[in-house]
Amino acid sequence: MFVNTLLDSVEGGFPEVAGFIRDTPEFVRTPKISDEEYGKFLMIAIVGNFNYLNEHFRDGEGDLIIQHCVDQFAPVFDLSPVAFQTKLNDYKKFMAHVNFPSKNVLYSMSKGFFFKYELNQYQDEYFRNMNTPNPIFLKSLDEVMRNFIWDWSAFCDKYKVQLASI
Repeated sequence: MFVNTLLDSVEGGFPEVAGFIRDTPEFVRTPKISDEEYGKFLMIAIVGNFNYLNEHFRDGEGDLIIQHCVDQFAPVFDLSPVAFQTKLNDYKKFMAHVNFPSKNVLYSMSKGFFFKYELNQYQDEYFRNMNTPNPIFLKSLDEVMRNFIWDWSAFCDKYKVQLASI
């Protein structure tokens, strides 16, 4: 359920995200981002959601669910589960790096998006020279990112996860 819903929401919602980016008043030039360029965003959404998942399951359960999801996501990217896990780990490290020292997952998603889509070049000179996102833009992007975070609390309230079936 999670895998299919996230895939659908990212693919269907990315044109709105791309439009938001292109229309952002904090950029001095319009970013060149197409409605079909959602691959990096999907990876950011997966990593972010996996980071939140562990907050809602006991030790080990979250990791088992993640592994099952990795097995389901891998064919979408035409990768083996091992290769897909490596790609996830690379994104996770990248997002942690650009968000350091903060450990806020939502911020890491927004900053990861900013840098993966190379948006710095579209900012005014002050922020461009600092190589950091304009905080007004970043706060707006945080609100966009919230729409792609799975509500694990509501899911756990409604469904019982049976790890034996995973």
